[in-house]
Amino acid sequence: MIKLKGITWNHTRGLLPMVATSQRFTELHPEVEISWEKRSLQEFADASIEDLAKRFDLLVIDHPWTGFGAQTKAILPLSDYLSNEYIKDQEINTVGKSYGSYVFHDKLWALPIDAATPVASARLDLLEKNNLEVPKTYDDLLALAKKGLVAFAGIPVDVLMSFYMFCCSLGEAPFLSEEKVISETTGIKALQMFRELAQLIDPANFNRNPIQVYEAMVNSDEIAYCPFAYGYSNYSRIGYSRQLLHFYDLVKLNDNPMISSLGGTGLAVSSFSQHIDEAVKYAEFTGSSQVQQNIYTDNGGQPGHLQAWKSERINGVTHDYFKNTLPALERAFLRPRYYGHMYFQDHAGDVVRNYLMKSGDELKVLEEMNSLYAESLKIQTI
Repeated sequence: MIKLKGITWNHTRGLLPMVATSQRFTELHPEVEISWEKRSLQEFADASIEDLAKRFDLLVIDHPWTGFGAQTKAILPLSDYLSNEYIKDQEINTVGKSYGSYVFHDKLWALPIDAATPVASARLDLLEKNNLEVPKTYDDLLALAKKGLVAFAGIPVDVLMSFYMFCCSLGEAPFLSEEKVISETTGIKALQMFRELAQLIDPANFNRNPIQVYEAMVNSDEIAYCPFAYGYSNYSRIGYSRQLLHFYDLVKLNDNPMISSLGGTGLAVSSFSQHIDEAVKYAEFTGSSQVQQNIYTDNGGQPGHLQAWKSERINGVTHDYFKNTLPALERAFLRPRYYGHMYFQDHAGDVVRNYLMKSGDELKVLEEMNSLYAESLKIQTI
């Protein structure tokens, strides 16, 4: 018996589809057994994949780790192991820039099995109870927030992603130069807009990741709307939680829908694995169109294959989660993935969060971020 070990993150969306696809793969390949371990969402974002690759054959990873994984050679370039036809199908059926997020040095380092970006969600029953509608514009959002019915994910990594969103939505993407994260004009405006909204939410949300925001929305009746948090289709499925969430595209700012920061996960194979052929075969199976549209999604997964997002059957089960949010995925901003970027991501979120919670000088906030950016660019592969 060939035994493979995998690591994913601790949520239905992260664990169950991996267990289900592994079970089916073992039924088709009785000589292979796959077991999965899980880690917290924070560990998923922070933990070095080089360390994990030494312990696990299969890794579900966050795409900003792509450059690190490629340069340390901790994970395999899957485009060297899979057929050109299969790779082409992955590229054609990308959800937004999901496929490209795992490409580094012209090679694909993980299969985009899961796609996500911050999107809007609502408790329609609470809005209707208060004779309110789903916000369509940023001004609508502020008006609803003033009624105490709005929340967003406020932990450091999520507010950093939201800062990128405000910058992009104001017409300038971050990291266009190696001197500064964003221009002072756009950066100051983005921070001020973000703080105006942040002052209108419960401070408890600064300790919540997207999952915790959604759990608060469905398990209490205090939050009617979340304007941006990484989407989880599980909460749009009847029976998953106490109350149902409906998901939508982002509100409009200056007549255009806001632009959020791409998320999602990829399935990578450890270069340290003693069973590379079997691990690659499982990855190929899990990322295939048929499995993504069926076993993967039916067991709580949020697929990374475009045909699944367009499936009428899947949209019927999820109250059009995928149809409603696909436009946000298609225009989402792709974060940098160079080797040292995780250093910036690990520290810059604290700077933004401190400003949102306590206020301060916007120029100093930008200067701190620029300093972290410069440090991150100097970090080289050991």
